[in-house]
Amino acid sequence: MRVIVVGLGVQGHKRRRFAGADYVAAVDPVNPEADFKTVRAVPVDSYDAALCCVPDEPKFELLSYLLGHGKHVLVEKPLWSDDVAQLREIESVARSHDLVCYTAYNHRFEPHFVRMRNLITSGELGPIYSVRLFYGNGTARLVRDSAWRDEGAGVLPDLGSHLLDTCRFWLGNIDAPFRVISANRFENRAPDHVVVASGTARQRIELEMTLLSWRNHFTCDVFAERGSAHIESLCKWGPSTFTRRTRILPSGYPPEERVVLVQDDPTWAAEYAYFKRLCKDRARADLSGDIWLQATLSRLATAIPAASAA
Repeated sequence: MRVIVVGLGVQGHKRRRFAGADYVAAVDPVNPEADFKTVRAVPVDSYDAALCCVPDEPKFELLSYLLGHGKHVLVEKPLWSDDVAQLREIESVARSHDLVCYTAYNHRFEPHFVRMRNLITSGELGPIYSVRLFYGNGTARLVRDSAWRDEGAGVLPDLGSHLLDTCRFWLGNIDAPFRVISANRFENRAPDHVVVASGTARQRIELEMTLLSWRNHFTCDVFAERGSAHIESLCKWGPSTFTRRTRILPSGYPPEERVVLVQDDPTWAAEYAYFKRLCKDRARADLSGDIWLQATLSRLATAIPAASAA
């Protein structure tokens, strides 16, 4: 499969690296390393798929062009549009041309994320009572100095999209709506620390995201009827630890199993291999998750000004 990289920034360089011998050209309007300034300038018979690492605004037009010209697409998260009808249109075009349109959430390929998904879906933990995720990095100053990143809902679509997607990856469809618990602008114009939650009488989910964690960090705690499961850190920030505890009744110190990984980030290579398999199999495009994410993030974003002023 021959691929081009559209958008040769930080993510684009990563995608180019892991595409390896499949890579044929890069597109970027300002980066002098790129071979072309626009995707329309790339000969359509020179590539089979595009890895799109671009801001949200041009995504609809870009994907419409690529899919309309018979190209598979991997697009960096989130797949966003001001009008959900545009996402449905992209899905329809991909399906009508038997093409893959895949939104990249590389954390799904984090080994402990896969381990957590498998444990939850196995039913061994029993009913899930509480899920809490924290995702933080220290990019507040970099974001503040960016003309396009420090705007809108800030950290919410950036890190929140990962956390929301992870919840769906582990738990499936989430019926209870999320609400903003707190949103702060400690250093930036846009929110740089946000907490959202979803809950019913049977299950609660809390997601905390921040650009003010000077040491990049991820934690997760899942509490259930028969025990709990915990993740500390990602492989790229390792060591990354997965802990499972088995509940003792009526109470007592639970037996504990731990898996510790010390390795380079495996997610980029794994996700690209997955994308290639989708393309080979001509997997049917399904943007239902993207549509749910857009609706959820849009609703939360509108609540942030009031939450910030409180």
